[in-house]
Amino acid sequence: MRQPVSKLLLFGATGDLAQRMLLPSLFGLHADGLLPEDLTITGTARSDHDDASFRKFTKAALDEFLPDDRKDAEAIKTFLHRIGYQPVDASKTEGFPALAENVGDVAGGLAIFLSTAPSLFEATIKGLESVGLAGDTVRIGLEKPLGYDLESSREINDAVASAFPEERIFRIDHYLGKETVQNILALRFGNSFFEPVWNARGIDNVQITIAETVGLEDRAGYYEGAGALRDMVQNHMLQLLALIAMEPPARFDGTAIRDEKAKVFRSLRQIAPEDVPHSTVTGQYGDGAVGGAIVKSYAEELGKPSKTETFVAIKAHVDNWRWQGVPFYLRTGKRMPARRSEIAIQFKAVPHSMFAGRGGVLQPNMLIIRLQPEEYVQLLVMAKEPGLDRDGIRLREVPLNLSMDAEFAGSRRRIAYERLLLDLIEGDQTLFVRRDEVEAQWQWIDAIRKGWDINDVKPKSYGSGSWGPSAAVALTERDGVTWQDD
Repeated sequence: MRQPVSKLLLFGATGDLAQRMLLPSLFGLHADGLLPEDLTITGTARSDHDDASFRKFTKAALDEFLPDDRKDAEAIKTFLHRIGYQPVDASKTEGFPALAENVGDVAGGLAIFLSTAPSLFEATIKGLESVGLAGDTVRIGLEKPLGYDLESSREINDAVASAFPEERIFRIDHYLGKETVQNILALRFGNSFFEPVWNARGIDNVQITIAETVGLEDRAGYYEGAGALRDMVQNHMLQLLALIAMEPPARFDGTAIRDEKAKVFRSLRQIAPEDVPHSTVTGQYGDGAVGGAIVKSYAEELGKPSKTETFVAIKAHVDNWRWQGVPFYLRTGKRMPARRSEIAIQFKAVPHSMFAGRGGVLQPNMLIIRLQPEEYVQLLVMAKEPGLDRDGIRLREVPLNLSMDAEFAGSRRRIAYERLLLDLIEGDQTLFVRRDEVEAQWQWIDAIRKGWDINDVKPKSYGSGSWGPSAAVALTERDGVTWQDD
């Protein structure tokens, strides 16, 4: 359904995500002339705003969260003219007739962005359907989390599917909107020299790290019920794994790309309960220091003892011809020494070194794709040190760098939600997640959690400001692999 809509309905319009990301992203698209000229934006939430007070609320959010160089008084003024508001308690159908009246005719197309608690999804869908806001011209975007296991995910997907067919459902994983994540596809499929070695014959291992320096912040209620495995691995990390491991799609479109990602998820080796203690590590941060500041343990921040993991490391395998025998190491945690999201692909060593005994130890080549905070691609290669070589050639590992900020200095770096919101408005599903992907991801995650329960696995304590429990180091080192921590 690739056709721009004329109306956008934003549920959860007064929430933290809307203030920090959604409203600034929509303004950025407006300021650059990328929104349809006639597009109107209706915010809705339980908060008791009218049009005028919600515009004031939106302006305050833009003042706080827009970068200074994007604050344009005239552009903000014209953006606010697009915006209206209608209060609704999504758990009750009584308020939906007034919402439908406010939105008006949807013959020109309506996009709905659902940024609410998943427990409200079913009631919201029923309310929308009851007032004619789920017809053929309406598409819906769903913010994560989509359940907490396979069963609850299916319940949510069934509820949404009762009113919306798959081609009008846009499941959001904001990592897929990041510029560097999309560059994975460009690197792999736009350059001929990678493909011959992008397999078990050329690659020794793949590491995916998402490290955060923050603790609970204001997410205690959600995080205590989710933990690192559900919060990060089930969605962001598995999506990154799929982009690295997928076969070349026939074309760049939503069906072809998501078909190949789904094949990866179906090829993920299920970790049997007896293997879970050897293939996974869980941790929970204790006291320590991050960035020079003393911080409390997770239990202290939460105010009670907890078995929730704030760190997880996993050794995974993709069982197909391309990746047979190649380990994928996944690692994510809170209160790490640095904020970092990156993929490190270590290639196999040369089969024979003619420099043995003279040039030192050859290091296998490594490709590092950094997603945040910096955005770059770095290839580590061996090079000769300058000199007359009278005592033998000396080789040293040197980086070949592609800095996105430097190479594309004239292009504005857009946040992920700008791209995803524009794709929702225009009807492009390429960077959104399909139902079979979500459910295959949950199936793999549920097997790990089952193994933790059967083996009574409890998170090991690690100091805040460290790279997690020592067992995470052992997870890779027994395979002769070291985590990429530089």
